[in-house]
Amino acid sequence: MLDKKKMVLIDGNSIAYRAFFALPLLNNDKGVHTNAIYGFTMILMKILEEENPTHMLVAFDAGKTTFRHKTYSEYKGGRQKTPPELSEQFPFIHELLDAYKIPRYQLENFEADDIIGTFSKKAEEDGFEVKIISGDKDLTQLASDRTTVSITKKGITEVDSYTPAFIEEKYGLSPSQIIDMKGLMGDSSDNIPGVQGVGEKTAIKLLKEYGSVEKLLESLDELKGKLKERLETHREDAVMSKELATINTEAPLEITIENLTYSGYDPKLVLPVFRELGFKTLIDKFDTGAETGEPEEEEDLPFETAEAVTAEMLTDDAVLVVEVWNENYHRSAIAGFAIINENGRYYLPYELAAESQEFKQWAADENKRKTVFDAKRSIVALKWQGIELEGVDFDILLASYILDASQTADDVAGLARLKGISGTKTDEAVYSKGAKRKLPEQELLADHLVRKGEALKKLRDILEKELHENDQYDLYHDLEMPLALILAEMEATGVKVDTHRLKEMGAELTKKLQALENKIHGLAGEAFNINSPKQLGVILFEKLELPPVKKTKTGYSTSADVLEKLADHHEIAEQILLYRQIGKLQSTYIEGLLKVVHEDSQKVHTRFNQALTQTGRLSSTDPNLQNIPIRLEEGRKIREAFIPSKEGWVIFAADYSQIELRVLAHIAQDKNLMEAFKNDMDVHTKTAMDVFHVGHDEVTSNMRRQAKAVNFGIVYGISDYGLSQSLGITRKEAGEFISRYLESFDGVREYMDEIVREAKQKGYVSTLLQRRRYLPEITSRNFNLRSFAERTAMNTPIQGSAADIIKKAMIDMARELEEQKLQTNLLLQVHDELIFEAPPEEIEILKKLVPQVMEHAVELDVPLKVDYSYGSSWYDAK
Repeated sequence: MLDKKKMVLIDGNSIAYRAFFALPLLNNDKGVHTNAIYGFTMILMKILEEENPTHMLVAFDAGKTTFRHKTYSEYKGGRQKTPPELSEQFPFIHELLDAYKIPRYQLENFEADDIIGTFSKKAEEDGFEVKIISGDKDLTQLASDRTTVSITKKGITEVDSYTPAFIEEKYGLSPSQIIDMKGLMGDSSDNIPGVQGVGEKTAIKLLKEYGSVEKLLESLDELKGKLKERLETHREDAVMSKELATINTEAPLEITIENLTYSGYDPKLVLPVFRELGFKTLIDKFDTGAETGEPEEEEDLPFETAEAVTAEMLTDDAVLVVEVWNENYHRSAIAGFAIINENGRYYLPYELAAESQEFKQWAADENKRKTVFDAKRSIVALKWQGIELEGVDFDILLASYILDASQTADDVAGLARLKGISGTKTDEAVYSKGAKRKLPEQELLADHLVRKGEALKKLRDILEKELHENDQYDLYHDLEMPLALILAEMEATGVKVDTHRLKEMGAELTKKLQALENKIHGLAGEAFNINSPKQLGVILFEKLELPPVKKTKTGYSTSADVLEKLADHHEIAEQILLYRQIGKLQSTYIEGLLKVVHEDSQKVHTRFNQALTQTGRLSSTDPNLQNIPIRLEEGRKIREAFIPSKEGWVIFAADYSQIELRVLAHIAQDKNLMEAFKNDMDVHTKTAMDVFHVGHDEVTSNMRRQAKAVNFGIVYGISDYGLSQSLGITRKEAGEFISRYLESFDGVREYMDEIVREAKQKGYVSTLLQRRRYLPEITSRNFNLRSFAERTAMNTPIQGSAADIIKKAMIDMARELEEQKLQTNLLLQVHDELIFEAPPEEIEILKKLVPQVMEHAVELDVPLKVDYSYGSSWYDAK
């Protein structure tokens, strides 16, 4: 029996357009828009998987002019110009198809529809089953017993399959009558006129009775009224429109069906295109063999599994893979090690290395240079196992983060693929995930770690070169790398927690929650589940008849912003907000903190995320100590539980005063802002004086509040809408206020204009220390995307420079503490604040040393100012 022949014909332009408008704008690291390419790829992969074609073609339009323009010069007239964000993606779609070895074709003077129509007819005659994929219903006229036309619906993956039976059910017509329907009703998207005043329903009704445009026009005497008049007036339009809508199935093609043979694709040819485009998810999918169920073929990579630690392994310069088993490396074992050096590739089982004094000495030797992936994690994980790691010479994770913070490198394999290095599986592919996660047999584990090491070796050369080219090597070498070592020490040191005090606070909050619940039930007049949005909605909007602010699919919205708007109408709204805030403190911060206190040290060992944010700011997890809510006194009091690790010691806290506004004054060189800071004036009062044109004594508290909102709004990318929301004024008033501000602070206005121009020219903005943020959306035709990118361009140099300054201060402080042989420990960094624990005899030293170091971490044209305080707990230090 002969194999079934199947032809798949894809309308390339139509699918690309569908994908472009169905997906949000995406970009790769070079700033190329990729949403149409990504959507096109997704539907292509779905087609290949579901259809298993023996022959295939993607047809494209060759140009704007076709043979139809001779019939009607206004054909497709009035269409909007193709967005440049889409136009730039077509060459990559072509490149992608070539990588998949899928034939593509366009023909001068003809449309993609005509190419598809001609091939579908030929294929039918040759006994093929034909599947046509498009977003354009014009092609449904080609449906037959052997040809199905799939038209994409919402998005790109849902389709309607048009067969003669489906068309009969939907319209009561045959496929060939689709042309007649278009002739009568026209098509605004192609500027086909049709008969004015005849819509789809009328066209279908007429065709059911008369069969075709021609027979209808022959029978006009049977019609009456306006319809007859319209058809007589637009007789020629109807005939011409039908002709325009008819797909040419006899196009003079220069290729044959034999040229369309398709035998599948080679992932090795497709992967480089995915890497170029930055399709990380698809890269990982291909690499794990998800498409075929089989792993990618790998070149043989010989290595030695160590039975003893030898001198040839422990060289002066090597790649070291420390395979940390779990995400929380403070509580996990190490699976094993790999060392790659000039002598060879070695896998070291954990037990062998951990019991070897030679390995430990080598790991702790700062003169033995090691290249690693994520120095901080490696150092801390080893420290928990009693092994010191010194001499980290290059951190692949940090280098890639500095080069482009938007490209998340979750593991070695992901980064390797983005840089064109193959042969390394993802951790997920080797270990699985979730409940199925487990270590493989030693041979597979050893191979995986050695391949990681080999990738790191290749990556170092690439990344080091790029850092120098971008003028970012100093940022890496002098700031981020030393900081990684300090953060590792901070993580290992941890912060002492008074669990007894935490439990007391938990009991206090439980009582408050009970009292609040009783009060809310009293205000409602009945008991109900306060945590149920449905029950709460009934109480608020039906029983108490409060004005509903907005509705969701499931009923009334009871979100925080809704409750805030209702607070003026009824006391219950304010009490519910307080109930929710106290409940979150109880569950997230009291119970949450108690869960992560280390049983041996009685400390929390937060993990600092150094390679995460786009601005360069640090964040923390397990626990997140940067998000403890301090607006409520109950939230601030949680800081009472953070205490020094030694009896009699003190918590010392120092934070920058208005650092981002000072950075703005320096970058913008705004004379008014600079004057305020140089004269140690209250900057918000100074802003109010300049904006409202009043004297110092005439500034009211409301004027200062508005000035403060704009000052900080400028830093975070102010908009008239955002300011109106924060100040409770109209959008027009907010816009006028911003205009007055920018008139008064013309240096800030010039900075904002200039930085946007620079971002459009370069595609990125930089901080004072050369940290970059790429902004490909800055030239988007989409107003919202472009506006967001412009605001980001304005605020990133400010926020990023502030982040760089406090990082530099941490490095300088660590050096001073060591040089002066102080016992003080740096415990935490929270936003613009550094928190230390210190013996009481060193407090007088810190009162002078800490402000001096922090205020001179980076020299600006305005002074940096640091405030400090200290006490028996973090709470008392504030």
